[in-house]
Amino acid sequence: MKASGFEFRFRAALIGLLYYIGFAVYGYDHTPAVQAMANWILGPHSPHGILLERILIESGALLVAFGAVARTWGAAYLRANIVHDAQLHATELIADGPYRYVRHPLYFGSIVANVGLAFVASRLGFVIIVVMLTLLYVRLAGREEAQLAERQGEPHRAFCEKVPRLWPALRARVPATGAKPQWGQALLGEAFMWGFAL
Repeated sequence: MKASGFEFRFRAALIGLLYYIGFAVYGYDHTPAVQAMANWILGPHSPHGILLERILIESGALLVAFGAVARTWGAAYLRANIVHDAQLHATELIADGPYRYVRHPLYFGSIVANVGLAFVASRLGFVIIVVMLTLLYVRLAGREEAQLAERQGEPHRAFCEKVPRLWPALRARVPATGAKPQWGQALLGEAFMWGFAL
């Protein structure tokens, strides 16, 4: 399952559109996701429902912050112009930093952050944001990997056999290559995600 060239080129617009739809459906579904979760866990009309809703919203904020950390760590090993470029870059295999644990740390971080952000959507919005954006990230990862496999062949195939695609391993799967992270450009490039976390 891989994204089309259109999906890859306009991925930022598609992500924004899915967020817009996810939050716009409040007009149809007026029940916040955290309220539905609290009612499911504690039952309706629980005196502790509001407290649990606040805990869930804070948990969502922590998920967004964790996603921002994962994305920043991954971006530190890429050039900023690659992270946000509409063109696919498949000339270099990155196998350092978070790439030793997961092949797509930026997509992993985005998926985790999306779950956290979806806590402040409605029930239907939660499903749209989590499911549709996760599907988009899986498709984008598929496109990147198909092009990397075509251009790099055996080194990429061996990397894929060792390192999980979107869910990180608990320990590094490949040795460090000695690449130096560029933290300044990573923090600047991921400022929007840190803004969401704040």
